[in-house]
Amino acid sequence: MTPPAAPGSSATAVQATPPLIPNGAPVIDVEGVVTRFGTQTIHDGVSFQVQRGTLVALIGGSGTGKSVLLREMIGLHPPTAGRVRLLGTDMWAASPQAIDAVRRRFGMTFQDGALFSSLTVAQNVAVPLREHTRLAAQTIDELVALRLVQAGLSAEAGAKMPSELSGGMRKRAAIARAIALEPEVLFLDEPTSGLDPITARAFDRLVRSLVDDLGITVFLVTHDLDTLLAVVDRVIVLARGRVLADGPIDEVMNVDDPWIREYFSVRRMAGGDELDGS
Repeated sequence: MTPPAAPGSSATAVQATPPLIPNGAPVIDVEGVVTRFGTQTIHDGVSFQVQRGTLVALIGGSGTGKSVLLREMIGLHPPTAGRVRLLGTDMWAASPQAIDAVRRRFGMTFQDGALFSSLTVAQNVAVPLREHTRLAAQTIDELVALRLVQAGLSAEAGAKMPSELSGGMRKRAAIARAIALEPEVLFLDEPTSGLDPITARAFDRLVRSLVDDLGITVFLVTHDLDTLLAVVDRVIVLARGRVLADGPIDEVMNVDDPWIREYFSVRRMAGGDELDGS
């Protein structure tokens, strides 16, 4: 389900390119990725797939290359070996034109939001619409207002500068910009980092609504245990250069591995049976 077009807008003008992959095929396909920096091997044969309309989290200890893998998936850093297919496109073998086309079909938010400090929130959200469409200025304004609402922001927030926003509002503004072109896939890097617990849980609900209400596939990197427990469909654990575990949270937390046991031990001590669903 795609977000409704703003009144008077041309939906086809902002609609993502029709899917290049058949129904049921993964929208993300990471196959045998190897990443080396000099003599240091970060990834040593990482493989997984992500299906359409799911919310998947990637976790792992510091230095396991989570953010590096994310950059490889969206075409910002080439792996040493292996293959990444995003929406049916091989991100490191396709033509520049094909890569440009697929980049219009996914959104990305970075840890700090990466908003343009010299632009208002509304102007930030409008950037991809102005760069990648030929929509009239009024239509862009209407779409920007819609994206702000979908991200949980008021119309008044659109007139503010990024420096005037709280951390949670900046992250919502970044989401609004990331969904401006109605992406099929959304990548989030530590989306709740730096937020207080109440704001973080509200942000979790927003991300879950993007999956449930708009049909967006969300792939996020996180350390937030509450996010994993509350909204994620599946968890991928990256450790020792490979995928250590992959599945629903209740299955992953019971994998017999020292790092996984330690990762979940804090919540077990604090919440007891909460992780067991009892």
